[in-house]
Amino acid sequence: MSDTSPATTTAAAPVFTVPVGSIVVGHDGSKDSDHALAVAFDFAAKLQVEIVVVRTWSIDTAPHGALYNDGYVASFDEVTETVRKMLVADTASIAARHPDVTLQVRAALAQPAQLLTQLAAHALMLVVGPRGLGGFAGLLLGSVSSHCVQLATCPVLVVPTR
Repeated sequence: MSDTSPATTTAAAPVFTVPVGSIVVGHDGSKDSDHALAVAFDFAAKLQVEIVVVRTWSIDTAPHGALYNDGYVASFDEVTETVRKMLVADTASIAARHPDVTLQVRAALAQPAQLLTQLAAHALMLVVGPRGLGGFAGLLLGSVSSHCVQLATCPVLVVPTR
């Protein structure tokens, strides 16, 4: 079945679909997001649902050398693909422990909390770490996890630091 709704046929940016009842996980490359993903895999294995792991990027957070190198300026699509490949590499060892769980990997130029809550609209749950790479050490919750808790229409699991 294909999705030919106006949102998918006229959107200026990539439109992701997420299987109903899946677990959406935000992953920014931090140890906290690794731990959140591991917890999400445990839930997914028990519930027999798939995981959609998501990493967003911005001009400020684009991987060094991904935007420009030796006079070449990469397209947003090229940077997004670089970020997606980094996410695949960053999550491979955790995913390998759960070969029975289907994992979808998504990357996008987007604001993290906004994209995560949009993708999780029909998800079983949204899983995030308490703070990401840019967080202030003294904060209990970072801005992304805090916004997800406030905005998501599904249950949100904020996995505490180990």
